[in-house]
Amino acid sequence: MARGYRWLLEAMAAAAALLLGAMALAVTLDVLARNLGLGAAPWILEVSEYVLPLATLLVAPWLLRRNEHVRLDALLRALPERGARLLELATDAAGLAICLILVLYGMRTALDSARQGAMVFKSVVFPEWWLYAPFAACFAFLAVEFARRIALRPAPGDAARHA
Repeated sequence: MARGYRWLLEAMAAAAALLLGAMALAVTLDVLARNLGLGAAPWILEVSEYVLPLATLLVAPWLLRRNEHVRLDALLRALPERGARLLELATDAAGLAICLILVLYGMRTALDSARQGAMVFKSVVFPEWWLYAPFAACFAFLAVEFARRIALRPAPGDAARHA
């Protein structure tokens, strides 16, 4: 099960990379087409507005698992080991609590939007809940990662960090 979960996080990160690459290519081709007088694709800007936060959400659990997220290492190194461990535990617990709250609100928003049949009407038309469902799912994965960090916290004196 752990291998399947790790594979899922890696697949989400790969999807984020592919989305960003496709967006960069689409924007480049759109600029090129406009400069050559071939017209513009108005949907590209709109899609890029959705891709950027989606890619961020998709890659975040993978980064947290690998301990490659944004951290204040300077503060942790300045504290005594016990203080640094307590600060990390507190931030992981806060991260878990915040993610669980965001999962609940994200699920509620997605379900309400789906129930109402709300649609996004711009250059691209689609059900509004499509915007909210990845939010709830990705924060659920982040919650799992924060819980994992708390449960697998190394023993005092152990230099290894959350494998």
